[in-house]
Amino acid sequence: MREKHKILLTGATGYIGGKLLKRLELEGHSVNCLARNPDALKDTGVNTRVFEGDVLERSTMFEAFQDVDTAYFMIHFLNEKFDFEAMEIEAAENFACMARGAGVERIIYLGALGNEDDELSPHLRSRHDVGHALRQSGIPTIELRASIVLGEGSLSFDLIRDLSEHLPFMVTPRWVSTKAQPIGVRDLLDYLARSVDVCIEHDEIIEIGGADRMSYGDLMREYVRQRGLKRVMIPVPALTPWLSSHWISFFSSVDVHVARKLIEGIKNPTVVESDRARQLFNIQPSSASKAMSEALANTPLAADGFETLAHATMAHG
Repeated sequence: MREKHKILLTGATGYIGGKLLKRLELEGHSVNCLARNPDALKDTGVNTRVFEGDVLERSTMFEAFQDVDTAYFMIHFLNEKFDFEAMEIEAAENFACMARGAGVERIIYLGALGNEDDELSPHLRSRHDVGHALRQSGIPTIELRASIVLGEGSLSFDLIRDLSEHLPFMVTPRWVSTKAQPIGVRDLLDYLARSVDVCIEHDEIIEIGGADRMSYGDLMREYVRQRGLKRVMIPVPALTPWLSSHWISFFSSVDVHVARKLIEGIKNPTVVESDRARQLFNIQPSSASKAMSEALANTPLAADGFETLAHATMAHG
């Protein structure tokens, strides 16, 4: 039987953090959730406690860290318009300091793929810098680096869905052809949950991904195939990230500032280059097709609502 842990979880009001909370509860762990808005966490398990706190204010985290042996850092500041990189580093340094003072035995962090030798986008570079700041704590740290997450409610899947559903004719900038290694949310949660017990000596940077290397363009084509839609993609290499983000925000629920940060990162290949995940985890990642199918199965779509909007947009465009 797996050992039960006392866990601190940040980001539980977010998409992946919320799903991870349910997984940790099902596995019988005791969980302390740290949230700026505790009211957003309603239906928690009997062994879950919710604490109000902010990773940008060390004094507000003290109580949530008490008696914790494992701490998840599941926070980003993509929604911030200015200085999000500085905020992420400050948050990581505060978290690391409090974890060290509380005697935490392991930190688990979800970062992002991307070759360190490349000229990474600000978003990807910040993800790597956060991992470095957490490792500076001296606490054994597992940094899981992932690419596109395929699951109902993830930003990447929402982007693929909205563009594919809204646009019979899709303008496709150069960034849609950059290779990534998408991972299904179920596989991602497996890696995150099993990181509590996986045997490590100190720090580990573990690259994780699904079974396929695909671009956003490939994923949109897979989406429309599974939905039985007819779409035409028109390459426009000169469309800049700034123009692309405004174009996306017009047809998608993704915020324009978040969209721009995502697009700037898509220019960098995000593929698995290490086999460390295979060595440490007994996980066989799903194909992108299967992950897409599972995401669609959990996504309510109106029979003709998206098509109606698409035709209305074209008529008034």
